[in-house]
Amino acid sequence: MDHVTPPCQPSPELVSRNARRKEARPGELLEAALDLFVEKGFAATKAEEVARRAGVSKGTLFLYFSSKEELFKAVVRENIAGRFVEWNAEFEAFKGGTPDMLRYAMTEWWQRLGSTKASGITKLMLSEAHNFPELAAFYQHEVIQPAHVLIRRILQRGVDRGEFAPIDMKYGVYTVLAPMLFLQLMMHSKNACIEPSDASAVDPQKYIAAQLQTILAGLCVRPSTASLSEKTPAA
Repeated sequence: MDHVTPPCQPSPELVSRNARRKEARPGELLEAALDLFVEKGFAATKAEEVARRAGVSKGTLFLYFSSKEELFKAVVRENIAGRFVEWNAEFEAFKGGTPDMLRYAMTEWWQRLGSTKASGITKLMLSEAHNFPELAAFYQHEVIQPAHVLIRRILQRGVDRGEFAPIDMKYGVYTVLAPMLFLQLMMHSKNACIEPSDASAVDPQKYIAAQLQTILAGLCVRPSTASLSEKTPAA
């Protein structure tokens, strides 16, 4: 009887390494896609470029993401949309006053998102949404609407607690969003939003602090003149 040589089996170490590599691939693809989408825009980014930067074949990319559109959606969910559960949980757990909550929200937004490459997705959407209505609708549903809801909750908390004056919530939300939007555009527009002499002088944290001072000066309730006069003893 002829001797049959058993097939060569990969070592356990190689199997383990390949498994880890397979698990890492989606993350590597998302990171490469984020880099390219922010650098080049959605339309100009090609799937093969993403695969090449991630160190895999184009076919491998499509094993995980069925199209470039689905890859972009995954990037948005990974870097922005997926964080709203965490942010809303922090809202529920916050114990301090609402002015402090708003300060915390805007400064943490900068630390966790605004200062990262993912903030470039906002500029991408502003410039390309009209050419890709499906992606625009996705971004509205996954990012814009949850952001508006969260900011509205913060402002309404302040009004309900008597810390903020009653305001038109629709426009109050934009009052908070506008300075954050400008800061993102300033970061990703090669100084197109500011004078060249300010390019190295604008400190994002000081900028946010100045915006908060202005916003809270308009929002926070102050004792009325009548209330103060009632508390002042007669001469």
